[in-house]
Amino acid sequence: MFRELTRKKQQLTQEKCIEILKNEKRGVLCVLGDDDYPYAVPINHWYCEEDGKLYFHSGKFGHKIDAMRKHSKVSFCVYDEGFLKEGDWALNISSVIVFGRVNFIDDREKALEISRKLSYKFTSDESYIDYEIEHSGKNVLCFELVPEHISGKLVNEK
Repeated sequence: MFRELTRKKQQLTQEKCIEILKNEKRGVLCVLGDDDYPYAVPINHWYCEEDGKLYFHSGKFGHKIDAMRKHSKVSFCVYDEGFLKEGDWALNISSVIVFGRVNFIDDREKALEISRKLSYKFTSDESYIDYEIEHSGKNVLCFELVPEHISGKLVNEK
């Protein structure tokens, strides 16, 4: 159902893909938008090792939300900062693409827990996190991406 990489020597292991999903803070979520145009938006995420799902928080309304309510299939791309080999100008970047389906989180307590865990990727300031959840938590919509296929590769920009 999902295509295999054509350049297999560049393929990342599943362990490396998960490491990138866990460690990187942002990715690009792509949905099927208005008039079936792809709509891609940068977004923060949290990868849960316990259930293997990616979690997101968002406002309750907008293009992205409308698109996901209409069509639950999405893709999500994450890439690292890359590295340079000694004496080379070309960046080496590892990227991961996740294909799957989105489910909205209706359980308010679970949504707040997801928001808290996502916040820890950016800060460990408990008072800040508590304040934001208390004051903005009611306006947050959380959703999960249930992976159906994960692949990654290392690319040299040369």
